[in-house]
Parts: sequence; structure tokens; C-alpha cells
Amino acid sequence: MLNIDQLDVELLRLLERDARTGVVELSTTLGISRNTVQARIRRLEESGLISGYRPEFDLTKAGLVVQAFIALETEQDSLKKIIEQLVAIPQVLEVHVITGREDLLVRVATATQPDLQMLVERIVGFAGVVHSNTALTLTTPVPHRAVPPLADMAKDTGWGRSTAAPRG
Repeated sequence: MLNIDQLDVELLRLLERDARTGVVELSTTLGISRNTVQARIRRLEESGLISGYRPEFDLTKAGLVVQAFIALETEQDSLKKIIEQLVAIPQVLEVHVITGREDLLVRVATATQPDLQMLVERIVGFAGVVHSNTALTLTTPVPHRAVPPLADMAKDTGWGRSTAAPRG
């Protein structure tokens, strides 16, 4: 397990806000040297905590305004095959294996509710799907985020050897 400190958290917070922020700007904002920023980023990348830099997409801007979660109860011996079928559907954004009554939680995006209905009918028609429950996304008040739980577990140390944390 990687140990992170408050400096790592602030660096991650800035990168989560805008992954394109350059090393010089990060070092200026954090009040630490460019070399320290580069070393920290390299350590976080090598540990796998930072696994990539990706753009965020607003699918509604492309007309995919209907988003939903489909919970699927499956026959256990069908799980792998169902996942393979889901991966092949372009409207499937995420698939999670979960505990509880259902086995899979599938996030999807479509342009219209009739498109969603056709997608759900297609998915529930897969061999091995026993039951489904679909919930429409109305809003997303808390989008995907990673820094808050990391900040909560970070050690209350580390802001470079000779530089205090910036105030303000």
C-alpha cells in the first residue's frame, strides 16, 4: 500500500481539477520545487495510484441525454459471457460486479428513452439474465472523485523538507 501525505493530496487535487496542469504551474501553486513535483508525480505513477490522464466527457453535449443504471441478477455460470456481451455494446459506459441481489451494475447512456428501452430489452434478453432493475439518472450532484477519500487517509505530514504549506 502506498503511503500518501498532505502534499501528495494537494498535488492530486490539482491534477484531478486539471490533469493538463504543467509541472512549473504545479510547483508554483504548491510552493515547492519543480523537481519535487516531478519526483512526486513519478512516484504516484509508478505505484499505480495515478493510472493515466484522460479527458472528461459531457455525453449530454453529444446528445446522449438519457443515462441509467441497470442492475442485473444473473445465473452465476453466465456472468463472464454476459460481461463479454455488455462490453460489445457501445452505449454501455461501465460494468461493475456487485454484491446483493443483483450481480452486475451497468451504467448506460442513450439519446432517448425509447433507445434506452430497446437497450434494456436487448440486455435482459441475454441468456443467463434472471432479473433486471433500471434506474434513470436525474442529476449527478457528486461526480466521480478520488481525492476526498485519499485526503481522509493521508498522513498529516509531508510538505517538502524546507517549505511550509501555502496559506490561503
